[in-house]
Amino acid sequence: MSDPVREPTDKRWCEKVTLGLRNSGGTAVRSGTVTFGTHIIGALGIDWATIESSEELPAPIGAGVRKEKTWTVCVDAWRVPLGMHIETRDVSVRWE
Repeated sequence: MSDPVREPTDKRWCEKVTLGLRNSGGTAVRSGTVTFGTHIIGALGIDWATIESSEELPAPIGAGVRKEKTWTVCVDAWRVPLGMHIETRDVSVRWE
């Protein structure tokens, strides 16, 4: 998995997160889950909370194949008042 690449959206409680996923194994990945840890950051840079969300992997991913996928990751709008923003910093993948 590559480092996440983040892009803002027109809503402060959402951002686009792109990951490169590479199957280095000998068989195809049939399913899996990517989990995002989205931090809510205050106006002074204080990390107020981390909200987790999960999405399905873009399966199947063949042996030796690399795929790239972009997800729109959002938290509840009420969690991100004016002056605050989100940063999806933590990403983990569970392959099946």
